[in-house]
Amino acid sequence: MPKILVTGASGFIGHHFCEHILKNTDWNIIGVDRLNYASTGYDRLRDTGSYTDERVRVFAHDFSQPIEEGLAYEIGEPDFIVHMGAETHVDNSIKNAMPFVKSNVLGTVEMLNFARTLPNLKKFIYFSTDEVFGPAPIGTSYKEWDRYNCTNPYAASKAAGEEFCLAYANTYGIPLLITHSMNVYGERQHKEKFIPIIINKVLNGETLEIHCKDGVPARRSWIHARNSSDAVLYLLRHDLPLRDKYNITGEAEYCNRDLANFVAKIIGKPLKYKMVDFYANRPGHDPRYMLDGTKIHQAGWIMPIDFENSLTKTIKWSIENPRWLQ
Repeated sequence: MPKILVTGASGFIGHHFCEHILKNTDWNIIGVDRLNYASTGYDRLRDTGSYTDERVRVFAHDFSQPIEEGLAYEIGEPDFIVHMGAETHVDNSIKNAMPFVKSNVLGTVEMLNFARTLPNLKKFIYFSTDEVFGPAPIGTSYKEWDRYNCTNPYAASKAAGEEFCLAYANTYGIPLLITHSMNVYGERQHKEKFIPIIINKVLNGETLEIHCKDGVPARRSWIHARNSSDAVLYLLRHDLPLRDKYNITGEAEYCNRDLANFVAKIIGKPLKYKMVDFYANRPGHDPRYMLDGTKIHQAGWIMPIDFENSLTKTIKWSIENPRWLQ
């Protein structure tokens, strides 16, 4: 059976992707994860049943270090590599950029070096972010090859990883695709992310800070992890030109206040909030990001799940499984 190597397999997006692969293919999965604070060990994989599935093997390895001979032997020769593992929290990157450089830049180079040893590798997908393009004014949606304008260390580290991917594709023939995804949400997301924060604040009757600029709330476009996983699997399965990029766009654009009100309505409790002119003091954060998803849709991908139903399901699931909010 085909074999796929997934970095960050124990993380939030990675574990959803592994579950999606198991449900929709007969492929074998090799997971690589360094198990940092955001992974909660293997608990996400255990919770979905992936950890005990006979088609899954997971190795604890810091992929910013070389894959040594013994680990390479255990991994074997994957047909696909999906490099999802990364440091992702913007606040943390502003406090200390070096872990992001090590994970997102050096880690990407090490995975590319491993890919060079695989003569039969079919595709290497680098999972990147909308933040590499920087702030998007209202009415602006960035295409895949538009100029980059990184405004925080996290975005810069992901952009640097992209450039190394392109360089390796050109120099060594790595069969590369790059994706840009928007704000991903779903079950078992780390409590530091915005939707789990909203749920916790509403449940506990606490005041939520909503970031704004000149009184205008920040805006984001949201996509459930099942949808982003489906898009990546589509790119793996279909014969598309390599050394290219695809935007995986969100299902809906919401200002943060409207999103918080939606969550509170589903929970059935009032929203307490205050507007905070956050961006004046934290220039590493941007009020709006937006991508143009025309290209992947023209390639034939159709989003399987709509926003309101998937968010409602996520909220109700989180309330029924409170350990993931703690």
